[in-house]
Parts: sequence; structure tokens; C-alpha cells
Amino acid sequence: MRFSGGQMILPLAHTVENEEILEVVRLGGQSLTHDEALISRDIHLLQLCTGIDEKSVGSTFQLMFAPIDEHFPDDAPLISSGFRVIPLDMKPDGISSGRTLDLASSLDVGSATPHASGDASRDDCNLRSVLTIAFQFPYEMHLQDSVATMARQYVRSVVSAVQRVSMAISPSQSGLNAGQRMLSGFPEAATLARWVCQSYHYHLGVELLNQSDEAGEALLKMLWHHPDAILCCSFKEKPMFTFANKAGLDMLETSLIALQDLTLDKIFDESGRKAIFSDISKLMEQGFVYLPSGVCMSGMGRHVSFDQAVAWKVLGEDSNVHCLAFCFVNWSFV
Repeated sequence: MRFSGGQMILPLAHTVENEEILEVVRLGGQSLTHDEALISRDIHLLQLCTGIDEKSVGSTFQLMFAPIDEHFPDDAPLISSGFRVIPLDMKPDGISSGRTLDLASSLDVGSATPHASGDASRDDCNLRSVLTIAFQFPYEMHLQDSVATMARQYVRSVVSAVQRVSMAISPSQSGLNAGQRMLSGFPEAATLARWVCQSYHYHLGVELLNQSDEAGEALLKMLWHHPDAILCCSFKEKPMFTFANKAGLDMLETSLIALQDLTLDKIFDESGRKAIFSDISKLMEQGFVYLPSGVCMSGMGRHVSFDQAVAWKVLGEDSNVHCLAFCFVNWSFV
């Protein structure tokens, strides 16, 4: 099931000052099969918002929600989840904070750009806050492990969406975009970029980037904006993706956080997996291997064609293999 974006908000009650609002949010589901079309796929959430107009330091804004339907008895406990925002800075006078905060649509994991009504000033975007997210997932004992796996993936996708929203509405920092700002906060990202470029030159004898003398944040910025999709995965029996530049994230239709849920075998079909794993011994022996043109899949299941790909071992400071890197040249969606 997937959501078409159609939704309806049914107000139930609110205080005079609009500091507390109780409402029902209906998310319209889109049926994928004929059988599903015969069954209502809508989801209803009972939603409570508090502290919407609070501006003082230490105050909180909360949005709590729980799934409901007409079959719930009146005395049934609700499995609630929600968000709490605690501002760390005082809001300047005159800033309007009465904008509609509709997390059900703003945090749609399939949307790369959030939409908010109203205008926010640059000063408002610079305010610091702490966000707490809590989810509850009911389960039966024999399904505990599978529900826990699903819950971890779901929480990662929500955190990724929240990061995209917060970075998209925050003011630009030295011309960096959202993904690069996220990476720039981790020194190991710049180190990985250096290892990737050095290892490429060591194994293939040519430079990956045009300006090989760059270092630190400058090198990371160049790698991030490289037009070809560059991916890194762990050096394990089941390689998991750990890094991708902007083109790589676009190709996989994912984010830096959700990238952790993808493994190398998931983006290739059976023939693609056989082609890659048949060259593993060659990769380990000479340090790199060229892959012919082919087709892989994004995290959303779309087919992606590429003219050529190259894989190489990324060596750390101790000359041991840190991870594997891939570069997909001239990729496009089929």
C-alpha cells in the first residue's frame, strides 16, 4: 500500500487560545490491486497538538497521534506515538508561529521537498531546538524480531525525512546543500573522501577528481558534487552501503540515513549479482575491476541503466581494506 497524498483533517476540539487542538486525520490509501480496491485502505489518526504558540525557552510543542478505526471499543488503550520540540533559544517578537504544522504530509518519506504554509524569517530558521521522537509498535511474541526489524527501518525513514525537512528550510551554509551540510558535521566523511580518491589513483593510476590536490572539506565537496554516482559499501559477506555522493543518492532514490538499509545485492537482479560476484576474486587480486554497461535498481524499485561501472578497494591509513567503492558512469532511469 502507498499513500496518494490525499488527506482530510476533522477538528474535534480546541482551546480558546488554540494552544491545544484535538483532531482526526484521515490518510487516503491508494490500492495497488483489484482485491485491495474492495477494502478501505484509509488510515485514521487521532492527533493531539499542544503548545503551538509557546515561545519561551523551556516550553514544549507536542504532536501525539494514534491509529484508530470504527472497530475500536471506547475503553481500548491507544498505541500512541509522537514528536516533542523544545526550543533552546527565545523567539524574537513579531514572528508568527501559527502556521499549520501537518507532520502527516510534511514528513512524507517519498517527498524530497517539504511544503509549509506561511513565511518564516531567517532568524526563525536559525533558532535551535531539540526534537524527541517516540514510536510504539504492538506485536505478538512470535513476531517480535520481524516487528523490531520493521520498526528500526521505519524510524530511520522518519529521521531521514525530518532531517530533509529541517535542512531544506534552514538557511544555506557556505553554499552547501542539505546532504553536504549533514556530511560536513562528521570529520570521518572528509577522511573517507580522501581514502576513496587516493585508493582510486593507487589502483587505476588516474585521478578520480580533476583537482586532486584538494583536501578536507574542499575534497568532500568535489566528491559530493561529482556527476557520476559514487557509492561505498562495507567489506563484509553481505555488503551494506555506508556512503553515497549526491548523484549516488539520486540514483538509488534514497537518503544518507535510509542508505543504511540497502545492500549491494538489493540493487541488482539475478544476472547483475552473478556478474559482480564473479569478479570479486579479480577485484581482490588487482584491487579494482571494470563492470560492463548494465541495469541496476533504485531503492524504490526503478530500473537504472549505466554505461560503465568500476569497483575498487578503499584502503585506510594502515593499508587495510576499509570498504569497497563503486562509480556508475552516465546513469539514467530507464
